[in-house]
Amino acid sequence: MDRKLVGKVALVTGGASGIGRATAIEFARRGAAVVVADADSTGGKDTAAYIETHCDARATFVEVDVTDAESVEAMIRSTVERFGALDMAFNNAGVPDRAASLHVSTQENWDRVMSVNLKGVWHCMKAELDQMLAAGKGAIVNNASRSGLVGVPSDGVYGAAKHGVVGLTKAAAIEFAPRGIRVNAVCPGLVETALTRARFGEELAARAKLANPLGRMAQPEEIASTVVWLCSDAASFVVGVALPVDGGATAR
Repeated sequence: MDRKLVGKVALVTGGASGIGRATAIEFARRGAAVVVADADSTGGKDTAAYIETHCDARATFVEVDVTDAESVEAMIRSTVERFGALDMAFNNAGVPDRAASLHVSTQENWDRVMSVNLKGVWHCMKAELDQMLAAGKGAIVNNASRSGLVGVPSDGVYGAAKHGVVGLTKAAAIEFAPRGIRVNAVCPGLVETALTRARFGEELAARAKLANPLGRMAQPEEIASTVVWLCSDAASFVVGVALPVDGGATAR
């Protein structure tokens, strides 16, 4: 196993489950110390415990509300107090769109999706950048979506938030690359997670066959390996991309 991230510190929001959990574990398998942050303390603590038991790496859990700037700033302070640095961050925390159509979406749905999926990324980036600018280096990956690159009718509000994440990513990438910080986004297609299964139910298998040219869903680990690569020195000249990891869906 490549352990080239030994001595590095990684932060993953939304690390209690799904893509976030898989990414936290992959960072640890590569040798990084990992801060698992989530509003779900049970799942987050479980991820951190798994890492320390199975990955020969240090990990800790921090409870965070990404919609609250003070909570996010406390998360960064806890990271630095625990491990002494912040080298890499994956801003992954997010919630699904509860509306099947933009036409029937509610104000409550709009506020919830935008607050977590867009404002939450903004809060995290601001706090992470404060720390990384002081260190003169760092790598940030934001979790956008295929819905942040193309129009998806069932994801009107979610897609608007994820398009915003792509815009934040590109603007930050241009502004902070000269100061040693690389910012990129990953744009997953349909991924097999508990959240996806809960949303689509019995329709999931049929959707998976039609989702992309590969005719299947991604596994969380496939997204995780891409995120870790983007944060690593192997991607040292990759800046400002919104990288589709979607089985070719957006190539159509």
